[in-house]
Amino acid sequence: MRHIALFLILLLPFSQKTVAQERTLVPLRLQLQWVTQAEFAGYYAAHDLGFYEAESLDVTILDGSVEIVPQQMVLAGAAEFAIGWVPKVLEANERGANLVNIAQVSQRSATRQVSFVDTGIESVEDLRGMRVGAWGFGNEHELFAAMRAVGINPDNPDHVTIVQQPYDMSLLLNGELDAAQAVTYNEYAQVLEAVNPDTGELYQPEDLNVIDFNDVGTAMLQDHVFVNADWLAQEGNEDIAVSFLKASFRGWIHCRDYPDECVELVLDRGPTLGESHQTWQLNEINKLIWPSPAGIGIMDEDLWAQTVAVSIEGLVISEEPGMGAYRSDLAQAALDSLATDGLDVTGDMWEPVEVMLRPGGE
Repeated sequence: MRHIALFLILLLPFSQKTVAQERTLVPLRLQLQWVTQAEFAGYYAAHDLGFYEAESLDVTILDGSVEIVPQQMVLAGAAEFAIGWVPKVLEANERGANLVNIAQVSQRSATRQVSFVDTGIESVEDLRGMRVGAWGFGNEHELFAAMRAVGINPDNPDHVTIVQQPYDMSLLLNGELDAAQAVTYNEYAQVLEAVNPDTGELYQPEDLNVIDFNDVGTAMLQDHVFVNADWLAQEGNEDIAVSFLKASFRGWIHCRDYPDECVELVLDRGPTLGESHQTWQLNEINKLIWPSPAGIGIMDEDLWAQTVAVSIEGLVISEEPGMGAYRSDLAQAALDSLATDGLDVTGDMWEPVEVMLRPGGE
């Protein structure tokens, strides 16, 4: 009997493996909008910690780049899900696409305009006559709308000099810009990771002035999950979408509660920037997501209306999008399931941590 029991114990892992292999996983692709970094930590966690697999999904995460447009990838059928900024998807729909926002993960804008204190730029009005950096490619709308609101025409060189800015802060650090575009989780940190030649130490927040478009009133919604509405309408795909969102939200909840572990998951994927930068980035991304008053992924209708208004003012779109541009019912179904599991889906009690940056983000 002892030998039989030992045989059964040894056989158990192989039996479990056989069951796992026989379980059918739905193959899916998630297209990110940029390269590997903590901006996408929740999706990495959902993948690497088995949350997608637990929902019977086999998700392949596709990195982004300058050349990759997530909207085009979804429309071409090269990815079922993608991450993007809301105005860019609105613009694609204006041109005839049929994309739908199914989860507004980011609750607030990360875009800022950053300058050194000695330039005296403390408000949008102070940008008049300055050399102002903008990335273009649909990232400039918050800035341009804010300038127009105070009578600065970004298309008039007598009002302001708009400089095409690379996706870094080199032009600001070199003195070629008076104010540079940044997001809190990336380019802003790059300044704080650079050495101030006057002190020999890293730049500090007090060395900088920051214009926050959430305060200005031209902030636009950013990272969200979108799909092709035609794909979503196919039989069974709404259920797949709910399962995908449930696992993804679980990943973001995990990265809220266990940020150090999620930073390690990001680092294991070989990002360009190092540990302190990724730690900073995840902390800032968590600030954009939490708290989520109605639950992660649920659209804030007032911020949607503001995003649409700024998009129309900035000629991103010519008219308000139709009712099907976003839906929250799939995200709500995912939240209901997670709440049943006892998970905190609003993060009301979450507090950011203080992150110490190191030179170059190492």
